[in-house]
Amino acid sequence: MDNELIADDGPFIDAVLDGGPADIPAVSRRQRATPEQLKIKLPRYNGYEHFERTADGAPDQPVVFRWAFRTRIAE
Repeated sequence: MDNELIADDGPFIDAVLDGGPADIPAVSRRQRATPEQLKIKLPRYNGYEHFERTADGAPDQPVVFRWAFRTRIAE
């Protein structure tokens, strides 16, 4: 499994997506992730924006996932 954002019954933490295309809406940059999650793949237009987890900050702050690359959906 790819550690992508998956809804399940486990505990979640707040995450924020940093970097990438400037036109990603602010609401899309706020995510929920599992504590052990390393990557978030955000569907966007005809592909995905990939974000990777950075070092954890303060416990009361969201975990930052920084933009890494974009992939396109194969047709």
